Amino acid sequence: MNDLHDLELLLRSRIPLLIIETRDEKRIARLFASLAVKLAMPAMSWSATTGLQRIDLESVPQRHASEPAQALGQIRATNISTIYLLMDFHPYLDDAYNVRLLKEIAMDYHKFGHTLVLVSHELEVPAELESYSARFSLSLPGRQRLEEIIREEVDHWSKANQGKKVKTDRNTLDLIIDRLRGLTAADARRIIHSVIYDDGAIKSDDLDRITRGRYQLLETNGALSCEFDTTDFADVGGLKKLKRWIELRHTAFLEPDASIDPPRGILLVGVQGGGKSLAARAVAGMWSLPLLRLDFGTLYNKFFGETERNLREALQAAEAMAPCVLWIDEIEKAIASGDYDSGTSRRILGNLLTWMSERSAPVFIVATANVIEHLPPELIRKGRLDEIFFVDLPDVATRAEIFAIHLRKRDKQPIDFDIRSLAKQSEGFSGAEIEQAIVAATYLAREQAAPLDTRHIQTEIEQTRPLSQVMSEKIDGLRAWAKTRTVAAN
Repeated sequence: MNDLHDLELLLRSRIPLLIIETRDEKRIARLFASLAVKLAMPAMSWSATTGLQRIDLESVPQRHASEPAQALGQIRATNISTIYLLMDFHPYLDDAYNVRLLKEIAMDYHKFGHTLVLVSHELEVPAELESYSARFSLSLPGRQRLEEIIREEVDHWSKANQGKKVKTDRNTLDLIIDRLRGLTAADARRIIHSVIYDDGAIKSDDLDRITRGRYQLLETNGALSCEFDTTDFADVGGLKKLKRWIELRHTAFLEPDASIDPPRGILLVGVQGGGKSLAARAVAGMWSLPLLRLDFGTLYNKFFGETERNLREALQAAEAMAPCVLWIDEIEKAIASGDYDSGTSRRILGNLLTWMSERSAPVFIVATANVIEHLPPELIRKGRLDEIFFVDLPDVATRAEIFAIHLRKRDKQPIDFDIRSLAKQSEGFSGAEIEQAIVAATYLAREQAAPLDTRHIQTEIEQTRPLSQVMSEKIDGLRAWAKTRTVAAN
């Protein structure tokens, strides 16, 4: 997209008010300074600290016009067609006098041809001005431009450090560029500058740092959190069919092809503690993408309409972090309709479904659910999500794999334990229950001042009543429901 060309079209369309939401004021100023020269018309900027000042040539700030009403009055009295950039004007739109001045300048466009450009990080246009205004969004840098920015910062660091080379490799550089996508040029430069100047290297370890930097730029409402403790499917026992499904769609999601539809998301239904949440983390880890978690409990607000607004802001933030994985945990709790919520749950569901169907940003959804009775058919139909996987209790081979994974995590060698015996003894255990048996056995071994061995774990397994026994009726019902409605994850 050519921003200069698009702005010129807007100016020639004789629109009195342009609204631009951005943090990159300097880029906006450069664009309009160039336009002013091309169109042979003056361009000025205004801020509360400098007043009015020409941006297309060197000039002294007119500090006497630092008050918004003074500046607008001077603009209204000027009969030379001019472009005015009003920086951070949003606080002054609460004043009816300022709004009226803006409207009168807009209504007199046919006389003087003034174009007012309101530039702010966020701006809501009063209803009185909407019919006179148009919005413009700066284009974001593509892969080529992002790589140019990185190389420019590498050159600056090298010159400042006696010609030393910044350490990196092509694969890491590609991952870094993917993680910077969606940022403005200024924000991308700021983040990559801090990465390079930290240790003179661009490493895979910097991916989380870049994700943190991106997330901090977002003004989230607390419902959306960035999870940095991702994992890989190598640390997840079983789920072979799910792993294969994710592998096949990796390239299609990160490198869209017009000949194939990119994957949109999955729903994981299953027994509590079976590994649904771990699988969500593993998708992000496998694809080397940021993992965002949407907490519906934080969304809800007692004031009418606030909950829906919080959801919209959270989803917009997720799109700003794209490409990413959006994890919606226990989604059935968020959309379960209550008798006393004044229809909030239904509106939340409607907003969520609309976004799931219409979004164009590469946001891959991993939704998890435990209680399938509360899932509405609109949510689970094809088109909004690609597939429903059932995460069942692990079979004996998967349990052996899970025992090995958790023992290695605790610096124990699986070969030193009778994994086969433990796997058989833990029939009906979920992955979480297997992990807790090992944790409890560790305390038992410490109490006995002995190294952890098979006997300690067997003791804890014998003393545990797994959920599959405690709530056997519910789990049997869940399995019966999933048998003909879902795809087995393992």
